[in-house]
Amino acid sequence: MGVFTFVDDVTSRVSPTRLFKALVVDGDKLIPKLLPHIKKIEPEGDGSIKKMNFVEGGPVKYMKHKIHAIDDKNLETKYSLIEGDVLGDKLESVNYNVKFEPAGNGGCLCRTKIEYHTKGDYVFKEEEHNEAEKQARELFKAVEDYLLANPSVYT
Repeated sequence: MGVFTFVDDVTSRVSPTRLFKALVVDGDKLIPKLLPHIKKIEPEGDGSIKKMNFVEGGPVKYMKHKIHAIDDKNLETKYSLIEGDVLGDKLESVNYNVKFEPAGNGGCLCRTKIEYHTKGDYVFKEEEHNEAEKQARELFKAVEDYLLANPSVYT
């Protein structure tokens, strides 16, 4: 098993607190409203597992994330992708550490450290990461656009 690490930075005109609340604290409710291919996000067990269900007929049926930490004070979350079609036969899991930091003009820098844990001796390629990151940025952009269009929510 290998571990391949990437760090991605995304900037936003939205404040870190609002983005954190929308994406992390209330994401289970908000994200399915904004992205039609995501059917619902539901907690399992004690709530530390979140199952994201996608609409039928798409390339992905579901993903399960294990929430390790949500730090409201430091605007940081840690979680892992532990199950789902996207892991395929190449990945054991994917770990995420996401931090929302203040940036110029009241905006935000969202820094994500991603660790891909591969099966066997598989070498995870940067192109594969870039494709996964493209999907994550679409989600981020949908939430950011919603917050910019609705400046009084998540304040």
